Amino acid sequence: MKLTNIKDTEAFFKVIDNCTGTVELVTGEGDRLNLKSKLSQFVSLANIFKAEESIPELEIIAYEPEDAKKLLEFMINQ
Repeated sequence: MKLTNIKDTEAFFKVIDNCTGTVELVTGEGDRLNLKSKLSQFVSLANIFKAEESIPELEIIAYEPEDAKKLLEFMINQ
């Protein structure tokens, strides 16, 4: 799933933390980072925010349907 224009990264990572299954970020090179890991979250933010104040686009994989629903609700309500 692609998420775009994430403005509140703190709220985004709170949603990730509340997911029950694995949630992965797919990098431009095709690597997958486990976003439930605080280290991966930090590395992701450092790379994304080099020149940006918001996250323009992310491709993520949520393995549990209820987690995908949480992420979709976040995007609708942000």
